[in-house]
Amino acid sequence: MQSINRVAALFFMFISCTLMAQPSETDQCPTWLQHKLPKLHSADYLDLCKISHNKVLLIVNTASSCHFTPQFKQLENLYQRYKDQGLMIIGFPSDSFFQEHDNAKKTAKVCYINYGVSFPIVASSPVRGKKANAVFHYLGEKSTYPKWNFYKYLINKQGLIHDYYISTTAPEGGKLEADIIQLLSPALLNKQAKNL
Repeated sequence: MQSINRVAALFFMFISCTLMAQPSETDQCPTWLQHKLPKLHSADYLDLCKISHNKVLLIVNTASSCHFTPQFKQLENLYQRYKDQGLMIIGFPSDSFFQEHDNAKKTAKVCYINYGVSFPIVASSPVRGKKANAVFHYLGEKSTYPKWNFYKYLINKQGLIHDYYISTTAPEGGKLEADIIQLLSPALLNKQAKNL
């Protein structure tokens, strides 16, 4: 009986040590993504570490009343096409270029109703200058601050900036989509192999 108790105790210690040794998502998450941000027109928050864990990220500063606002449709198409392979898109509405509503309800209507966006959108915040939110402060310092709405920043699974794309870069059918496929390629290749 004593030997059974010793074995059980050793097993419990092994399991405890193993669990404690596992790195948490926060430990693996880059510092610049360690934020919980309010969701657009909601009392809920988005945990950026949680939703970006082991994902390719596309971060976009958006606006509801801009010539480029219709890009929401292509962004949503990209999200639907690649989300199961590991793409996460996060929209950051901003009035930094004076083309976003002051009313979160109106912004939400443009995103969710007019364009059917299902990828995460955070509450409106500045994306350039001294008042830039923490995410865009990092992106701006490490690459470039957006010079207009719908700048796009592609982040690899390690949390490093792969590239950025100016407002005129269409989300679908060009360099941006090709780069997304390149970063997701292991997942896409696995999916193609399973379908054979």
